[in-house]
Amino acid sequence: MSVNLDEGNLKDGLLGLVVALVEIIQELLERQALRRMESGSLSDCEIERLGEALSELTEALAKIKSDNNIEDAVQLVRTDLDLAAEDLIDKFLNPASWNEESQKEES
Repeated sequence: MSVNLDEGNLKDGLLGLVVALVEIIQELLERQALRRMESGSLSDCEIERLGEALSELTEALAKIKSDNNIEDAVQLVRTDLDLAAEDLIDKFLNPASWNEESQKEES
């Protein structure tokens, strides 16, 4: 089995992966910021600075995706990561299916 690597596809795929991971981290940061805001542990100044920083990050990521024409690559990575996470969670919540899958692979 040969693998045909195209430098452009490799670059787009790697950049797409990096941008997708940064987007996921950003979403986690936003959730944490909301929790901290709701708990009252952030001052008004901190809330404003955090909002501006997250907004600037959103704009920067959008520009990177647009400038490099990798919107589709980022979405594909995000979709694949979501499916992998769902599969992993399902295997932890339903270990019997994991065992069945392992037995099928051994056959």
